[in-house]
Amino acid sequence: MMGRWMLIAAASAGVMMAGVDRGSAQEGGTLKLGIVSFLSGPAAGPFGIPARNAAELLIEAINSGAIPAPYDTAGLAGMRIDPVFIDEAGGTSRQVAEFRNLVQRQNVDAVVGYISSGSCLAIAPVAEELRMLTVFFDCGTPRVFEERLYRYVFRTAAHATMDSVGAARYLMARFPEVETYAGINQNYAWGQDSWRDFNLAMQALKPGSKVTARQFPKLFAGQYASEISVLLVSQPQVVHSSLWGGDLESFVYQASARGLHTRTLLVLTTVESSMFRLGAQLPDGVIVGGRGPYGVFARPTPLNNWFRRAYRDRFGTPPVFPSYQMAQALLGLKIAYDKAATAKDKGPPTREEAIDAFEYLEYEAFGTTVKLALGKGHQAITETAYGRFQFDEATGEATIVDIIRFPAACVNPPQGVHSVDWIQGGMKDAPCE
Repeated sequence: MMGRWMLIAAASAGVMMAGVDRGSAQEGGTLKLGIVSFLSGPAAGPFGIPARNAAELLIEAINSGAIPAPYDTAGLAGMRIDPVFIDEAGGTSRQVAEFRNLVQRQNVDAVVGYISSGSCLAIAPVAEELRMLTVFFDCGTPRVFEERLYRYVFRTAAHATMDSVGAARYLMARFPEVETYAGINQNYAWGQDSWRDFNLAMQALKPGSKVTARQFPKLFAGQYASEISVLLVSQPQVVHSSLWGGDLESFVYQASARGLHTRTLLVLTTVESSMFRLGAQLPDGVIVGGRGPYGVFARPTPLNNWFRRAYRDRFGTPPVFPSYQMAQALLGLKIAYDKAATAKDKGPPTREEAIDAFEYLEYEAFGTTVKLALGKGHQAITETAYGRFQFDEATGEATIVDIIRFPAACVNPPQGVHSVDWIQGGMKDAPCE
C-alpha cells in the first residue's frame, strides 16, 4: 500500500514539475514551441491567421538561417524550433486548460502567443506558477505588468496606453479644434483600458473637452445598431474605437451604411489589420492606428523589406500588424537564446539563462526598435504612428497618408510609473519631437 501511494506521489510531482527547466530543448537539438493565436471565430481572419502565417514564415526562416544579418544563424542557439499550434478561441478557461496541456502533457519549452487581453491576464499567473517562458506577442492591456511583476512572462509589443495616447496626440496635432468626442469599445480589459487612457489623454491635452457618449458592447457582439444610434444622436466631433477583428469590420460596415463617418471623425486604433480586407468599404479620412509602427507604418529597413516581400510572396497579401507582432516576438526569443548561448562554454542555454538574457533586451525588429524597458525588463516599448486612410481608385490599393510618428518615450509611461498616473500627471517631460 505504501509503495502504491509513493508511486502516485511521484507521478503527481512529475506533473507539478512539468514547467521546471527540464533541459528538454537540448535533447536532439530542438526547442518545442507552443504558438497560440485565433485560428477560428471572428478574430481569426483579420488577426489570428495573419499572426499564424507570420509564425510559420519566421519559424522556417529561423530554422534555415534565412533571416537577414545579423540574425542569419540557424535556429535558437542552434536548436531547431518544433512548433505546436493552438487555437485561442473558446474563452479564458479553455486557454488556461490548453496552456497547462502544452506545458504538462506536450512538454513545450516555451510559449509564444495571445491576442486577447483577457487571455493574457488569465495566462500570466499560470505561466509563473509552471515556470514556463511565455512571450505575449499582442494583448494590449497595461494591467499585465502594472498589477504584478513576472519572471517567466514577457511582452514584446507595447501596451494599449501607447495606442490611446498616440491617437489623442494625433488628433491634437491635426484637429486642435476638437471639443467633443465619444467612444465605442468592447466591454472587457482591452476596451475599458483603451477608452480610459484615450479619455484621460484628451483631458490632459485638451482641458475642457467633453464626452458625449461612451459605449461598451460585449466582446464579439457583431451588431451595433443601438450603439450607432447613440453616437449619431450625441453628435460628437470624434468617435474613438479600439474594436478589433470581426467586431471592428462589422462596425465599419454598419456605421458606413448609416453615414456615421459623414457626421464625425472616426479614430480606429486597430484598423490597420483590416484595411486591406475592407478596401474601399473603409471611408476615406478615417484615422488609422496599427498598434505600433507596423504594416504600412513600418520603416523601410532591409529587415522589414525582407519580411514584407517574403510574406507577400508566400501569402499573397501584405503583412498587417498582428503579423509584425508575432514576427518580432519570435525574433526576440531567438535573440535571447542566441545571447544566452554566447555566455556559455558549450551546449544550448537553459530556460533560466534565456530568461536572464531576455530581460531589458533591446533589438532591431521589422521596421522599428523594440526595447524591453518596463516591467523590470519584461514589457516592451516602441515608437508608434498614426495616419489617415485613403483608397486609391486608380490602383485599387488601400493607403495611408498624413502620417505622424511619435517616439516611444512620447507615448509610453516611464519605468515604475503606472499609465493612469502618468497621463493624469500631464505626461510631463515626454519628448515628442
